[in-house]
Amino acid sequence: MSRTESALARRLCHAVLSFTALGMIAALGPSQAQARMHHHHGHPNRAGHAAHPGESGGGYEPPYAAIVVDTNSAKVLEAANPDSPRHPASLTKIMTLYVLFEQLNAGKLKLDSRLTVSAHAAAQEPSKLGLEPGQTIEVEDAIKAIVTKSANDIAVVVAEAIGGTEEEFARIMTRKAHALGMTHTTYVNASGLPNDAQITTARDLALLARAIQDDFPKYYRYFSTLTFQYHGMSIRNHNHLLGRVEGVDGIKTGYTRASGFNLVSSVHRGDRRIVAVVLGGTSIGARDARMRSLIEEHIAEASSHRTAPLVEASAIDAWPHPRPRIAAEPSPLAGERVPSPRAETTGASAAQLGSASPIQPIPVKTISVKPGVFRTAALGPLVNPAPEATNSTAAMAPEASRAPAPPPVQPATERAGSASLPPPVLGAPPSILGTLVVHAGPSDSAPVVAAVGVPMAPPEPRPIPSSRTTRGSYMIQVGAFDDEAEAKERLKTARSIVQNLLGNADPLTERVVRGSKEFYRARFTGLEKADAEAACQYLHKNDIVCMALKSN
Repeated sequence: MSRTESALARRLCHAVLSFTALGMIAALGPSQAQARMHHHHGHPNRAGHAAHPGESGGGYEPPYAAIVVDTNSAKVLEAANPDSPRHPASLTKIMTLYVLFEQLNAGKLKLDSRLTVSAHAAAQEPSKLGLEPGQTIEVEDAIKAIVTKSANDIAVVVAEAIGGTEEEFARIMTRKAHALGMTHTTYVNASGLPNDAQITTARDLALLARAIQDDFPKYYRYFSTLTFQYHGMSIRNHNHLLGRVEGVDGIKTGYTRASGFNLVSSVHRGDRRIVAVVLGGTSIGARDARMRSLIEEHIAEASSHRTAPLVEASAIDAWPHPRPRIAAEPSPLAGERVPSPRAETTGASAAQLGSASPIQPIPVKTISVKPGVFRTAALGPLVNPAPEATNSTAAMAPEASRAPAPPPVQPATERAGSASLPPPVLGAPPSILGTLVVHAGPSDSAPVVAAVGVPMAPPEPRPIPSSRTTRGSYMIQVGAFDDEAEAKERLKTARSIVQNLLGNADPLTERVVRGSKEFYRARFTGLEKADAEAACQYLHKNDIVCMALKSN
């Protein structure tokens, strides 16, 4: 056979093989061919996450939910299935970071504290940073790895450092969620890896996005990190809207097969701010397009003035877990610790007590709370106790040597850290500030007495109405305002709406100073649990924010 004939034979053979391959592909059908292509491009791993979560095709239709909230007014601008249960996926890590930021604010961790990687953490499914057991990572790098790469292994490192175990940390996360008002949220892990019991709602996630901005402005900036440089790696943030949509400053993406493609966004244009949540996108592109649409549709109608109260956790959120575990205790950095009303402290408190002028038709007690100290509120009845209760000598004496207090008044205190605070002196006129006893050391140590002002002669005692001899152990908060007059007006409005439940409750305004910000909480105290919950339920229906809290 000549060379020409051999070449023709080879070409004929190749042509036959090509036609045969095309026939086999046609026989497979489009769905099987697409499946084979997805096997090489982003197929889900055994944890349910996409190795390369990109455009999802076919009939993939995860359950959808969305909400847009005006941050300044707390008004809902648009909502679709906002209270339907959904899986958060990696949006879970927003709460993981919220708890971590609390530890930083409290001084229990520092940005250069080193956290150790356990075998359990290293074994997490991708997405992950890929550290080996025994290696360590600084807290600041851990934050950036969670924000940009959504690193599941590093989320567990944080969880174990703070909670001891991931399971205990998940319980801390759930308690924190409920204290913030996220009543439809339950966490079982720190990363968002698939678990049927890990659920939330679009409304709860919007509340969390607002809370983490209100409470941690110093650390919230990490959510705008575009690129994280780590040991020669350049890690790009999964949030594609950062730097591409005007005003977007965070906060987090998430994906599992069950949840769909999720995104929580915060947008700041001028004085207008909104938080938007999209859950159950069918692809990254579809999710991002929907988010862009929600932003552009509603940012112009958002308020330019802050009228909504700060999102705050309730006072029942005490932590039983030990001090965070760190690999090495670095020397303190100047200016690292940030005072916070929620920070655990060991020094004496300097809360100021006083009476505000009454508003009609109800008298209101006003409490002042300074930053970086125990947040203590006098939550008892707004009447003067018996004379011995206002005696400065008795107030400064140790608990064991005090004369028994009259039984009717049972004030409550807000707990911070593990300190146990006796109630402040009640019923003082504006010029009397009284004293406050603070236990600064272990439970069996001598108390530290902090003088708060100069006691004056006590006023003439007034009789305590018989209807208030037994006080309930719950209170409700109906808002927090920049102006005290607004707080008093809210108390007046709330009582007029729910007179039958709040008629005998005690109104209270509490002044709180946080950094350069000052606001006033509006509360009713001395309620039974059922009455507190019923009052909140009714007030919610009348568009008044309400949160029921245990007083003691």
